Amino acid sequence: QVQLKESGGGSVEAGGSLKLSCVYSEYIDWHCGMGWYRQAPGKERQLISRIRTHSPTYYESSVRGRFTISRDDAKNTLLLDMASLETADTAVYYCAIIGRAFDCYDGSMDGQNIWGQGTQVTVSS
Repeated sequence: QVQLKESGGGSVEAGGSLKLSCVYSEYIDWHCGMGWYRQAPGKERQLISRIRTHSPTYYESSVRGRFTISRDDAKNTLLLDMASLETADTAVYYCAIIGRAFDCYDGSMDGQNIWGQGTQVTVSS
């Protein structure tokens, strides 16, 4: 099974920037694409950005205009550039190969995501 490993989390003051990286063990043109999720304390894990072949890049409304997702297939790396960070962005961030999203279902994955281990992002005021 493909493995994912995130890095780049940390602590930053509000208004600052961070870049998250996710190295994947192999590249496949997954039907539902790859993305970044986050989970804040007491909240559900939420898809915040997705990149998928032949589809518009998706950003959840609270991060649109501040976060940028990209993928470097030559390096098997998924990236998330985060700017103008807010305290509300504090969460554990996960990269994922998406098995099911709002507009797709990958039967070869039984609709299950493959997750990285997560990386903590803490934004202080």
